[in-house]
Amino acid sequence: MSAQTKYAAMSRRAAMTAAALAAMATLAGCGGGGAGGAVEGDMAMGAPEGAKVTVIEYASVTCHVCAAWQEENWEAFKAAYVDTNKVRYVFRELPTGPINVAVAGFMIARCAGEDKYFDVVHNIMASQDEWQAGVNPRDTLFRIGNGAGLSNQQIETCIKDPDNIKAADARARASQAAGVGGTPTFIVNGVTITSPGSSSGATMADLSKAIEAELAKG
Repeated sequence: MSAQTKYAAMSRRAAMTAAALAAMATLAGCGGGGAGGAVEGDMAMGAPEGAKVTVIEYASVTCHVCAAWQEENWEAFKAAYVDTNKVRYVFRELPTGPINVAVAGFMIARCAGEDKYFDVVHNIMASQDEWQAGVNPRDTLFRIGNGAGLSNQQIETCIKDPDNIKAADARARASQAAGVGGTPTFIVNGVTITSPGSSSGATMADLSKAIEAELAKG
């Protein structure tokens, strides 16, 4: 039984929404494209809005390439640019398969609260190996949600809430409207950064080169 099939029992309504999201377009496991500009629902860290440099990442909690980038680069990127307020880092949700798991994961992260959002997102990414080993994604998401302070009932309410489902759908549509065709996609001041040959998206070296160039501008 696939992870998506096992997870479907968690929330029929979330699964129906996932099917609708899947029908909007085919989302690649990794790829490029995209545009900048503020979008409702943005989650951000680092410098305030209007910063000299804005780095946008389009990603999914179920994307293995996103998880690889997170493991290989996040701590160094955060220490160099986010913690120092050199850039405004914006994360945008672009669900990838199994899409019902991704949609529910993002909703749980938001229900945990803005201060815990990134921790939940990163923990879900880091847990992907569990599903390949046969763990029901439902169990993983509930465990991570519990760790963020949500009860099982709160999680169920969160992923079945019509307003949450509608908002998740709107965020996914906005990502697609921006022309983003895959995850992870990184955009530095409106320019998509690519690293040909990389197995985990844009490299730290290429991101740093683009960021430093923007910071150096008068």
